[in-house]
Amino acid sequence: MNGIAVAGAGLIGKRHLASLRTAAIPIHSVIDPDPASAAIAAEFGVPRYPNLADGLDAKPDGVVIATPNVLHMEGATACIAARVPVLVEKPITTELADAIRIIEAGEAANVPVLTGQHRRHLPVVRAAKERIDTGALGTLVAAHAMFWISKPDDYFKTPWRRSKGAGPILMNAIHDLDLLRYLLGEVESVRAVQTNRIRNHEIEDACAALITFESGLICTLQISDAVVSPWSFELTGHDNPAYPPTDQNALFIGGTHGSLALPRGEEWSDGGKRDWWQPISRKTLLRGGDDPLVAQLENFAAVIRGEEAPVCSGREGMKSLAALIALRDAAQNGKTEVPEV
Repeated sequence: MNGIAVAGAGLIGKRHLASLRTAAIPIHSVIDPDPASAAIAAEFGVPRYPNLADGLDAKPDGVVIATPNVLHMEGATACIAARVPVLVEKPITTELADAIRIIEAGEAANVPVLTGQHRRHLPVVRAAKERIDTGALGTLVAAHAMFWISKPDDYFKTPWRRSKGAGPILMNAIHDLDLLRYLLGEVESVRAVQTNRIRNHEIEDACAALITFESGLICTLQISDAVVSPWSFELTGHDNPAYPPTDQNALFIGGTHGSLALPRGEEWSDGGKRDWWQPISRKTLLRGGDDPLVAQLENFAAVIRGEEAPVCSGREGMKSLAALIALRDAAQNGKTEVPEV
């Protein structure tokens, strides 16, 4: 195996490099135009290429696209044209038309395209999906998800982070929406409101959404990057060591026979009695285990070898992007929006 190249040596690119090393997956190269990335390539003992064309000429087995979001479409389609499997960091693109172009190109060329949604690889999430899919919760009725976190003032010193195109809906909610789709099914419609009254930037600092799923389940999603709280997957999921962990839940799923709270993996049931006068008990699903970024790259390597299907395909990434765009538009125009795929 020639190894997997990482295009983009920023924060997430460096995490991918470290995760490849942890997984003992050969690293092909670092691809980044910044001359400073040569030091990162040297740290991992691999070549550095200043552009994707040169990197692809060196015949990697696969490429992780960890470049800025606006460059995802260009990078992914270049990999597909070279018949090199590609894992594109979330969101797959910033515009739905670009995501469709990637998916259609990959399918036409029979080149695997994956989306980097690492929460799908958390052991507790996989265990929760198994409980839901086997009917342990009965018919799903409702869900509630929270992304409440406090971004420091220094975060907003970079001008683009205060401007349209940034904000917690576009920057953060893609994780929550993808997880909701993975566990609960396809989104039918979204209604939402937003406000910027805390910081008065062009972008929102809080949003509340009502999401209806095709199954009929209704879900509320609260999003804010101006709240000091322990309730977000970033702080509760233990999937990113950069965040100080809390021992709380941020996603609640309720059915006619039981409920789940994640990421602590708590399942609540009254033993089938379905009576509010009866005691209700708790058990804990599988927790701990694999690092989700490592597991994601192991899946990518297995896809390249033809041994596994993608856990999160490019098409899945496109559907989550469509749900995100519906949420963004609903929050801005006050209308009910329907994902366009």
